[in-house]
Amino acid sequence: VLMGDRSLQYDYLVLATGARDSYFGHDEWEPFAPGLKSIPQATDIRRKILLAFEQAETAPDEATRAAMLTFVLVGGGPTGVELAGAIAELAHKALAADFRHIDPRMARIILIEAGPRILSSFSADLSHKSKRALAGLGVEVREGQRVESIDAEGVIVAGARIDCRSVIWSAGVRASPAGEWLGAEVDKAGRVKVQDDLRVPNAPNIFVIGDTMTMQQDGKALPGVAPVAMQQGRYVAQQIVRRVEKEPIGIGPFHYTDKGNMATVGRAFAVMEAGKIKMSGYPAWLAWLVIHVYFLIGFRNRAVVLLQWIWAYLTYQRGARIITVPAPPPNPPPANGSQPNRRRPAPAWKN
Repeated sequence: VLMGDRSLQYDYLVLATGARDSYFGHDEWEPFAPGLKSIPQATDIRRKILLAFEQAETAPDEATRAAMLTFVLVGGGPTGVELAGAIAELAHKALAADFRHIDPRMARIILIEAGPRILSSFSADLSHKSKRALAGLGVEVREGQRVESIDAEGVIVAGARIDCRSVIWSAGVRASPAGEWLGAEVDKAGRVKVQDDLRVPNAPNIFVIGDTMTMQQDGKALPGVAPVAMQQGRYVAQQIVRRVEKEPIGIGPFHYTDKGNMATVGRAFAVMEAGKIKMSGYPAWLAWLVIHVYFLIGFRNRAVVLLQWIWAYLTYQRGARIITVPAPPPNPPPANGSQPNRRRPAPAWKN
């Protein structure tokens, strides 16, 4: 396998290279509508949102100020719903008293979903309750409307233009180019079609898991969620251990056990669905908190995260106001190979 300009030998190869945002053939939208797939993207989005309020404070006219205070989220899945709720609470609580010329509570937050309802992976009643909770936070939910264009000045939705400077994309994903690396058969989203034991056909020592692969179970493709990848990781580890120890495989094809879905809407509302169990409101939010803390690795991590969440809850996430700037890349070495002059300049009083 090639790693950059290096070639590495392997006995077994596991590809879990994840997914990237899919703009459905409109990659030109990406510079104006970043997605949320990594920590750097998350900090970039936070910086963009906070700077929008700062720029609105000094905007020269009302039209510009209104555009700065308009936030559009494309995609009504769990990511879009949770982001919409987070931005609403940021504007209504954490930033409410930080400006003189604008009222952050007047921010317009629009969640756009092309399908008939948000949170389509949940039951219709939980989806309706989530929509009602978002409306209570001041989020404008538009269902059954498709984005037609995105540029630096705003978006066009269902033929109408929305002037805004902050667009966040959470509408779709596509797999990493692992299928191209392998020359394997892929689906429309670029995911590798694997066998029922997660191996690539005609490549018995290569496994593909997580968002990079696709396989059918009970007539439907497995969802691109973390529990699928976690269970697949354990399954593949068992397979490899048995092969290395020359034991009979005997664990059968991979089968995903769906333990349910959860999504939060703001600081005290969530929806949860696990089999016949359905919950919403504050109890579901507490269940979401307990489950996410429980699955962290190590007691120290659980304790630290829990304390941080409690502090953020009590202070309305006032630490979220910090604007971070990425560090500049290091200066490249001179072309002639010599070392740059690192001597400090002489103080002015010596000149």
